[in-house]
Amino acid sequence: MPTLTIGLDIAKNVFQVHGVDRRGTPVMQGKLRRADVLKFFSKLKPSLVGIEACHGSHYWARKLTFLGHTVRLLPTQYVKPFRVGGKNDANDAAAICAAVSRPGIHPVPIKSAEQQSLQSVHRMRERLIHERTAKSNQIRSMFAEEGFIFPTGIPQLRQGIVALVNDCDARITLLLRRLGSMYLEQLAALQQWVEELATEITEIFKRNEGCRRLATVPGIGPLVATALFSSVGDPSQFKNGRQFAAWLGLTPTQRSGGGKSRLGGITKRGDTYLRTLLVQGARAVMRFVNRRDDRHSRWIKAVMQRRHMSVAAIALANKTARIAWAILTSNDSFKVV
Repeated sequence: MPTLTIGLDIAKNVFQVHGVDRRGTPVMQGKLRRADVLKFFSKLKPSLVGIEACHGSHYWARKLTFLGHTVRLLPTQYVKPFRVGGKNDANDAAAICAAVSRPGIHPVPIKSAEQQSLQSVHRMRERLIHERTAKSNQIRSMFAEEGFIFPTGIPQLRQGIVALVNDCDARITLLLRRLGSMYLEQLAALQQWVEELATEITEIFKRNEGCRRLATVPGIGPLVATALFSSVGDPSQFKNGRQFAAWLGLTPTQRSGGGKSRLGGITKRGDTYLRTLLVQGARAVMRFVNRRDDRHSRWIKAVMQRRHMSVAAIALANKTARIAWAILTSNDSFKVV
């Protein structure tokens, strides 16, 4: 067991340190400049270091782990209850120090630099899709004010705008015609970037054996497989697939008491992007499940007969997450029986 337990509140330039010994007695408190952090920890014996999960936390976790320390990244919602007094750096570091040694707090997986880079690709792709949707909605609204309504879908919208802008007899102002051309250029640029990132994800998928094994599971393709690989970190930190599914927020909430169990909707904890991809993959599998007659498909059909389609989709996403955990922790692939 480490002799020291340290809470490190990271920031841009000034870091706060709070350390206690095995009896919980404070032995160090103070501030560190960014350039002095690694020098300070290199002189300490291996310690348990808690860091609040935020931007930059994975970088410092990797650096301190390399120096021989045991690092745990704590979710923000688990640190806040331990803060005593007002909100400041010293109290935050003390709260992290108190929370890091508490049992039952599941730490955030420490990601490698490669995993973070892959996750950044997914985040950028997600943001570009949101911007593309917002831009198309803005175009539709702008032309709807002049009485022009376009069919659903970005290709149909693009074709309608091109036809309207190039129609000399169209009853739109020159300014609106110019704005339409500008929006088309922006949509084309966003679409090109989305396609480039999709190609990059596909290339990474082809080079990664673990991602290819994940793709053997129905409902998991290159996009979901690379997202899982970049988000999970070390899958062995989860006790089983059920714990992994709960980490993703795919298990029911509980409002139980008095010996009575009351379950509600899913908790929606964890990574929203990853959970959304798993649910979308589950819906895609359910759409074509009647074409297959293996054991996995028969289970899906039975759930669909008993439950609402949305409930069945969540159940299948939960099962997919459990299977994915089993594949990540082994060198096996999904086998259809």
